[in-house]
Amino acid sequence: MREAAFLKRNADRWREFETVLNDPRRAAPDRLADLMVQVTDDLAYARTHYPASTTTQFLNGLALRAHSAIYRNRRERSNRIARFLRDEAPRAFWEARRELLLAAVVFAIAAAIGVLSSGRDDNFARLILGDSYVNMTLENIRNGDPLAVYKHSDSLSMFLFIAFNNLKVAMLCFAFGIFASFGTLFVIFQNGLMVGVFQNFFHRYNVLYESALVIWIHGTLEMTSFIVAAAAGFSIGNAMLFPGTYSRGDALRMGARRGLKILVTLMPIIVLAAFFESYVTRHTDMPEALSLTIIVGSLAFMLWYTVLLPARRYRRTSHSQPLTTQ
Repeated sequence: MREAAFLKRNADRWREFETVLNDPRRAAPDRLADLMVQVTDDLAYARTHYPASTTTQFLNGLALRAHSAIYRNRRERSNRIARFLRDEAPRAFWEARRELLLAAVVFAIAAAIGVLSSGRDDNFARLILGDSYVNMTLENIRNGDPLAVYKHSDSLSMFLFIAFNNLKVAMLCFAFGIFASFGTLFVIFQNGLMVGVFQNFFHRYNVLYESALVIWIHGTLEMTSFIVAAAAGFSIGNAMLFPGTYSRGDALRMGARRGLKILVTLMPIIVLAAFFESYVTRHTDMPEALSLTIIVGSLAFMLWYTVLLPARRYRRTSHSQPLTTQ
């Protein structure tokens, strides 16, 4: 590869390194480690092909700065959780923004297929949701309480079961990314399909709005968490499929580390969704305004933390001033 092409391909990444290293106190140790892996890989390539170049000198200096920042920051372990939530998690969301968009699109397509398929075939809902659930819900609708299913279980037992099950789904979304993203694709498509069938089922019996006011109290955090967890899984699979200038092994490690940060961030949100489903959703007669406040607030928080905050904080690192190697 000609040096000019090498410089053009990697300039944006090096520019980002410089931006982070200019304020190392805000750079998380794990992020600096990622940068160190990337820049040393580029440095090794430059030393081999352009040993006397100013590009090689620049990368060598950048590697030394990154090394210094890593070992200085690793001694500063105070307030680790706050730093993770403030800096590392938003950075991971920003780096996985394309995967997040892919997960949202797949979920939306699957939900649309669920709506259309169940609308054309009455048996499709039974195939996806199961005969026992459909029969129970039909009985509840006839009794004038379509969402009675949320009222009959003990709250604590329900909470523990739902939290465990939803954490398992999120972890599957992440772990199945190792199958070149197809495992994650299957899990998020299945969940989107179920949501579409579920909503269309209530629509057919004229209780869609009433059911949505109840179901999405917990469903907003739950489903958006699954979509974000799928982005974590796609981070692994896409790193395997499209390693770029890195070795496949290095790309996989970086994708897995990014996805794991996303998954860890989601865990308390998933537990909160389980709490809502077990302790709040059962109050199906709560005021409409309160239901809408919880639903809209949950959606606003997820959009802010996973999309808007990362974009506001890190978009500028992709549009910095032209790189100088002097």
